[in-house]
Formats: sequence, structure tokens, C-alpha cells
Amino acid sequence: MRLWKTILAAAVLSLATGTSAFAARTDLVIGIPLEPPHLDPTAGAAAAIDEVLYANVFEGLTRIGPNGEVLPDLAESWTISDDGKVYTFKLHTGVKFHDGTDFDASDVKFSLDRARADNSVNAQKGLFAAIDKVDVVDPATVKVTLKNPQGSFLYNMGWGDAVIVAPESADANKEKPIGTGPFKFQSWAKGSSITLVKSDNYWGTPASLDKAEFRIVPDAAAYVPALLSGDIQAFPFFDADSVAQVKDDPRFKVVIGATEGETLLSINNKKPPFDKLQVRQAISYALDRKAIIDGASAGLGVPIGSHMSPANKDYVDLTGRYPHDVAKAKELLKETGLENGFKATLKLPPPSYARLGGEIIASELRDVGIDLEIIPVEWAQWLDQVFTKKDYDLTIVSHTEPNDIDIYSRKDYYFNYDNPAFDKVIADLNLTSDEAKRKELLGGAQKILADDAVVGFLFELPKVGVWDAKLQGLWENAPIQANDLTKVKWSD
Repeated sequence: MRLWKTILAAAVLSLATGTSAFAARTDLVIGIPLEPPHLDPTAGAAAAIDEVLYANVFEGLTRIGPNGEVLPDLAESWTISDDGKVYTFKLHTGVKFHDGTDFDASDVKFSLDRARADNSVNAQKGLFAAIDKVDVVDPATVKVTLKNPQGSFLYNMGWGDAVIVAPESADANKEKPIGTGPFKFQSWAKGSSITLVKSDNYWGTPASLDKAEFRIVPDAAAYVPALLSGDIQAFPFFDADSVAQVKDDPRFKVVIGATEGETLLSINNKKPPFDKLQVRQAISYALDRKAIIDGASAGLGVPIGSHMSPANKDYVDLTGRYPHDVAKAKELLKETGLENGFKATLKLPPPSYARLGGEIIASELRDVGIDLEIIPVEWAQWLDQVFTKKDYDLTIVSHTEPNDIDIYSRKDYYFNYDNPAFDKVIADLNLTSDEAKRKELLGGAQKILADDAVVGFLFELPKVGVWDAKLQGLWENAPIQANDLTKVKWSD
């Protein structure tokens, strides 16, 4: 009888107030694997900083959307001079930082000048290297003049490292971040969680969530119990090996998307015999991507044929360039006088995709006569020996920076790749802001890398998300390192 009266009272209350007794919830607990070292995106390289704060607390002139597109943010519009060197941004007005101070063009100038200063601690200082000067035209207009045209400038301004901060609060952002976003920082329980709450004076579309707690869960074995108990409602980056435990449970969504993590069998292009195109092509033909994906990413990786994420709007599918063909691989080796095969080393950093993938690749290359000695290394060793000193034959690593196809044009990069034709495409790309022309150039760049078999292109690291089936608006893909909550809500 008491239960019935309670239900009746709730129904009467909902009629009286005009609200549903079963309204959608407005709080969310998100599981993240790593705790940020601090909370200032402009002063650290750790992805965990952006995973909490990007688009939620901090905003930039532009922002990167869920499919890697450049969108307006604090800048409502912009114009570009005919020579491609002057960007004039029209800013939103009436915008306030979370401490109540006003946002205007002087904050943009402060942020960009601070990021590119000689004493800057910005982890991506190179994003701002092309800037010559920043001028405040009026409170709602800022003009950025570049030293030379840079086709990626608007994209660069959408990185977490380029968010706009205020001079009044910038120095305290590591512990108490103050931005202009739809959420404001509430608390940080070190080692446990970071809590954001809805900003009441947000300039744009208000968030649907009133509160979001980022719970730090370093042990992947704890993910499934946390979901089943309801303690955590979403893991945007779930453990791939645990997906089988929840994929058939109707209470949850399992969403497999793409990241910006191009996983490569990297090759030292200047070290014999890898300096021969036919040898590199033989390696590409020897690789069975499906077997590698099944063994190194629980079958969830997306095959790639060049250096771009399949989620990117400019991606070209070149996975058919080198089908798995042992006979073709042997034929190419014979053309170079290596019909009897050769020995080489494969240095593997700690991630499971590298260690597991390495065993499979060693077996596949052995089938064509290439005998690999597997050498496990720690990250510090890998950075020193492979990345810095280029002391390696082959290695496996995921390149997770967004839109980084230009790394193949860097003369001191660890691939030791040198192709003037490719360099010309990248140089033209840097001078081009027209989207259609950029797409054409990026397509050409991808094809050159595939034809040259610069590396063995394996797969895109999967983004495995698992969350409550009633939750809407979390990103399927990860074009950047972010958990954007601006459109997240619960269904009724």
C-alpha cells in the first residue's frame, strides 16, 4: 500500500509541475585509464589532459569536430587574404570566462603570443611557428599574420594546445582550469577523479549534462565490473580484450571507431637492403593484415594502405596496393639478388599491439626468407635507439598525432625516407588553404607513400567505446584526443 501511494504521489507531482516523474538523468561518470599530470592543455603533452578538458572547459578559435573537420568555435567566422598569410577572425561577443572575466581579442593575442614565446612551455610550440604577429583590431576582431602561407593553420588552431586562456588565470590553470566552455571545473580528487559541472553563463548552446565525473581507472580488469555495477556509465576508450564480456548485453553500446593511430611496421629506408624499393615492396606483400589485426588488436583494427586514418575526410583507400602474396614477395627479393633471404632485427616497444604484432610479422616474413631477430625494448630505449639515433632495421609503433603525413618529409626523421616528389607535395600543401586542392594533394601524398612502400602500413588503432545504451552523443571516432561532452545526453 505504501509503495502504491508513493507512485501515485509521484504521478500527481508530475502532473502538477508539468514534468516527467521519469525524466532523463543529467549526470555522468566516465572511466578514463590515465590521470592527467595537470589540467592545462597549453603546458603539457599528455593526452589525458585533453581527454578531460578539450571542448568541455577550454575552447579555441576553431575546434576539431567528430570526423576531423575544422569548425568555428570562439571565432564565429574568418577571412583569409589573397596571399594566404593574413587571417582575420571575427569573434563571438558576450563570451565570459568561468571566473566572470570577459573574453575578447586581447585574450586571443595573449594566448597565441604566450604559446609561441621563447620561454613557452607549450608541448606543440611548432603549431605556432608560422605566426609573425597577432594584432587586436577591435575587441571582437583579431588579425593573425603568418610568415608564410600555411594550409593547416585553421586546423592547428583547433588543437588542445591552442585553446584560449586569460592572462588573469593562465598561471593557475594546472590546478584550477578556467576556460570559456560549456563546463567549468569543480574539483580534482588526486588519484581518483576530476569533476566538471555545467556552466550557467555559457555563450553557446548549453550542455545537457549538469555534472560529469571523470573517474580514473588504470586497471583494465576493473572496466567490466564498473559497468555492470553502474558505478561508471561510459568508457570511451575500452579494453579491446574485454569487449566480448559486454558486446551481447543490451544494456550497453559497443562502438568501434577509428583513431589517428596509424600502426606501422617502420623501416629504416637508408639501411641496406631496405634502401632497395623491391625489398620494401616484398615486405609489404608478405604482410597478412587480417592475421596481424586479429592477433594484435583483437580483430578490431581497421586496415590501412598509407598514412591516414580511414575516418579522415581526405583518406584514400590503398589497402589493395599490396595484397598478401608470398610468391610476389619472393619474386621481388630474387630480383635484388636476395633469393636466399637475409637476417634483420625487429625492435618492439612495450604496447601489446607491437609485441603481439611483432610475433606474427616475424612469422610472415620468415615465410619469404627474411629471418628476424626480435628485440623487446622499453619506451626510453625505443626513443633513444630507434627514434633518435635511428639504430634499427624494423620496428612497430602507432603514430597517434592527427594529420601528421608530413613526417615523411622531415629530413632527420627516423624512417630515413627521402623523396623530392613527396616533399614538393607537402610544400604545396603547406601553401594551400583551398579544401578541394588540399584533398587532391593529400591523396597524391598517400599514393606516393604506398608506391614507395616506405613502411609496412598495418592498421589504424581502434577506438573501442562501451557505454550505457541510453547515452547519446559520445564520439565514435577519435580524430583528436578528446572526450567531447558538448552534445552528450541521456535518452528518456
